[in-house]
Formats: sequence, structure tokens, C-alpha cells
Amino acid sequence: MSVAEFLRQRAVEVAVTGSYSLPRWYDCEGKLRTFACRTKRVSPFRMIVDVPVVGKIGERVTSYFEDFGEFQCTISATLKAGFLMELDMTRARRAWMSEKLTWLEKKQKDASIQELRRDARFVPQVSHTFLTLADGSSHPCFVIDVSTAGVAVSSEYDPPVGTPLAVGACVGRVIRKFHNGFAVKFAEKQQRDDLVRLIVRSAALQSA
Repeated sequence: MSVAEFLRQRAVEVAVTGSYSLPRWYDCEGKLRTFACRTKRVSPFRMIVDVPVVGKIGERVTSYFEDFGEFQCTISATLKAGFLMELDMTRARRAWMSEKLTWLEKKQKDASIQELRRDARFVPQVSHTFLTLADGSSHPCFVIDVSTAGVAVSSEYDPPVGTPLAVGACVGRVIRKFHNGFAVKFAEKQQRDDLVRLIVRSAALQSA
């Protein structure tokens, strides 16, 4: 199915963070790499996900989302920074998925869930930006979440702990690695109201 066809179908616009792996993507130790992703539009049959590494049409994908569980999927269409996945599941699980999506749609419209503590991590609307290293080179990355103290990202580039770099215009250092990305602690705590502008600024400059 094409993206245009899916956009005409009944689906829920919901952002759920997850992870995925593609065939033939391995780390230096020969282990299958896992990347972060986030849903943009979901139905009980397929979903569009925002990703740091785009797979190829026809490739099989293993994905996991905290709200949905694990899926075996096939990429049916690609976007500049994402792809459309066809979900393999039983009829019973599709029925459960439909109920879950209805609940999530109601939940995201509930203003009370926006009452979060000031320094809580949040998911920016713009998911893609650039890492800039000390030698001036840059690498695209996917923003998992961000707080005033740091940011979690997923990228094809895999820096060691301790690497100094900038995420957008925010300078920091890699302090921790996890299964689908790494955490960067900012050199200086940022103002929450300025964070999104600073994080995505380099991406805007790169595309200008």
C-alpha cells in the first residue's frame, strides 16, 4: 500500500516511542543493531513510523512499542525519514489493537496528561536533527526525548561514551549508551522554552 492510500484510511495520529531492527544492520561486535522510532499514524493493519535509518521496500522489520508490544512487519512504502509498515498479526490481536488505539486517541486529547513536572523528558514535534563532532563532521540523528539537562538520540553513527559533540546547537558529551541509542548530557542546563529551537537549529541550517 502507498502512503497516500493509507492517509485516506481510518487511522489514529499518535506518537508512541519504540524500537526496531533491520536485516543486515550489525554493530562492530556482529550483533543486530536496534534503532529508536516513533509512530506518526497507526491503524490495526499498518503504521507510519519516524526513524533514523530508513529500510527498503519489501524488507522485514522487527519492532517493539511499549503500548503495543512486538510486531513482525514488512515495509510497503518509504518516506524521507520514515516508512510504512504492514503489521502481521492475528484477527484477535487486531481487535485488541483497535480498542487500544481508541483508548490512546481519547488519552492524548485529555489535557490532564499534559500536567508534567518542569524538568520531565518530553518528545519534540520535530524528531530529526544533526550531531556535530569536534572535527566539524555531522551526522543525522533521531531525537528520542529531551530534557533541560540532556537528550536521548538514535543514529547510524555510534559514538563511544565520553565523546564530546553538539546535538543541534546544544553542546554536550555522550554519558551512556543503551540498546537503541545513547544519552548526551548538556554542558549547561538549558531553558525548556528554548530547547526545541536549539535542538533542531542545525537541521534547519543543513537543509537551507
